Amino acid sequence: MIRVALVDDQALMRAGFRALLDAEDGIEVVGEAPDGEQGVALVRAQVPDIALIDVQMPVMTGIEATRRIATDPALRTVRVVILTNYGLDAYVFEALRAGASGFLLKDTEPADLLQAIQVVVRGEALLSPSVTRTLIGEFVARPPDRATAPGLEALTRREREVTALAARGLSNEEIAGHMVISPFTAKTHVSRAMTKLGARDRAQLVVFAYESGLVTARGG
Repeated sequence: MIRVALVDDQALMRAGFRALLDAEDGIEVVGEAPDGEQGVALVRAQVPDIALIDVQMPVMTGIEATRRIATDPALRTVRVVILTNYGLDAYVFEALRAGASGFLLKDTEPADLLQAIQVVVRGEALLSPSVTRTLIGEFVARPPDRATAPGLEALTRREREVTALAARGLSNEEIAGHMVISPFTAKTHVSRAMTKLGARDRAQLVVFAYESGLVTARGG
């Protein structure tokens, strides 16, 4: 059973998501909250698998709520998905840096929402290729900030290579084909890199790769 918490200041939006999710076998909505502060309290009380959090809310923003969840060791298994009306705006970018596993537009088709929940539960980044390219564009437009991304020296050559490929949006299977290794080996390298960097999921590998300068505008 996948346990989901809903955090959104619009009651109608929460009701719509709850109706959709409760009707799906294998998914349970464990609670709702109307703002970020109550959302963090809900997540701490229920420790759901997924927290769907609106990016802009009163009392505490979705970004701050995400940061508090992501930095709480007791909530390490919780995956945050940001809900937004506007696509990859500055708020979503900051939410990914704060620890979100991805984002969804509020007008996402029901089937896409259900698939997205499955993707995030598996520990994958909820970033489509087009979104990944946009995210990359945000990073490469800025100079690397190695001071905010320690840990590069801890990675082996192979781990640096798979991290760079994952940051370009490649799946484990695609990484395996590029490096001429098995998908299992590719997954192992990715997992080890995530462990060494303290990354919650692949979305955080993307953040690390660009903030550290491991990947650059010229392909790094």
